[in-house]
Amino acid sequence: MPEMMDGYNYDWTNSENMVLCGASSYVQKYYFNEKFKLLPDEIKNELKIMCVSFAEEAGGILTMEFDKFGNLSFCVRVDDADFYFDEIESGLKISLYQRKKEELLSQLELFYKVVILGESAE
Repeated sequence: MPEMMDGYNYDWTNSENMVLCGASSYVQKYYFNEKFKLLPDEIKNELKIMCVSFAEEAGGILTMEFDKFGNLSFCVRVDDADFYFDEIESGLKISLYQRKKEELLSQLELFYKVVILGESAE
């Protein structure tokens, strides 16, 4: 469902990649893709904390997205008129997540490849 954010539409479900989750500082909302409802609640909560804290501290919109090969990436979008967005904080937070949550992120990629793409777990 598209949402207006500072004059433009952003549709969480309309991406060339599959969005796992995301948060927006513009509309103070968190999105979780129900295609991943099989994930344990503990992981869902950890993803929510990561996305929401990013949006609160750095600003903008953070989405965690899988590409067609199953690679998980952090995607940051910022409104052109957002002078409060902290680019340095954004980069630091993403680097921190990639280091401290490396195991979680690799397990999410494996989950996506096996459950969503139907690949072998090998």
